[in-house]
Amino acid sequence: MMTTVAYAALPTPVGAFHVAVTEDGLAATGWRPLALGLDEVHDPDRTAGVVAELNRYFAGELREFETPVDWRLMAGSRVQVLRALHRVPYGKVVTYGELATLSGTGVPARGIGSIMGGNPIPIVVPCHRVLAAGGLGGFSGGVGVETKRWLLTHEGYLQPTLLDL
Repeated sequence: MMTTVAYAALPTPVGAFHVAVTEDGLAATGWRPLALGLDEVHDPDRTAGVVAELNRYFAGELREFETPVDWRLMAGSRVQVLRALHRVPYGKVVTYGELATLSGTGVPARGIGSIMGGNPIPIVVPCHRVLAAGGLGGFSGGVGVETKRWLLTHEGYLQPTLLDL
């Protein structure tokens, strides 16, 4: 059976956010329009569940995504690291080194950072919850570290600043 993908976009407090869903689940998210190289279908029913969950997440009503993830477009240690990250709960964080250990892959912390920078499913696979040992670390989504800061504040890990009030 040929794999197809349906796309949708939604406005969020951290900018327009895009989703790509195959027959098996969520395959990609991001702040730019997505192109997975699969045959595209117009299927709003396929994307409705994840769009609803993201809306609830941004409204502060959802702490755990139930949308199935389609891991087939990833392989090797990358998918093992991202699966370990997917289990980091709302409002909690890990360091790059801790995620390396949790994944059991032997990928060093620097390699974990590279995998986070290429995470194809941000927010649902929460790379914003991975910190450097001495601070927030980087973030390649949205407008960068400020988006990461917003997401961690939204989840209650960081306290709001005067600028957030």
